[in-house]
Amino acid sequence: MTETALTKRKDRPTNGMMKILTIIGLFAACLAQTACVNVTAPDKPIVINLNISVTQEVVYRLDGQAKSLIQSQPGIF
Repeated sequence: MTETALTKRKDRPTNGMMKILTIIGLFAACLAQTACVNVTAPDKPIVINLNISVTQEVVYRLDGQAKSLIQSQPGIF
């Protein structure tokens, strides 16, 4: 039987080299199977409904003299 480069003990790849080659092969196979992602604009415009209710509460204090003036003359303002 004729010996080739792969059958000679010194020319065989080591276990570490085989692991690296296997990992590289698996990585290349995974890269070949990646999917393409297409992003397109929608046909209709995007509508955002913001139903916002804003309420404001004003708290005020009047000194006694201003309060009595407003009560005595309600049309002052």
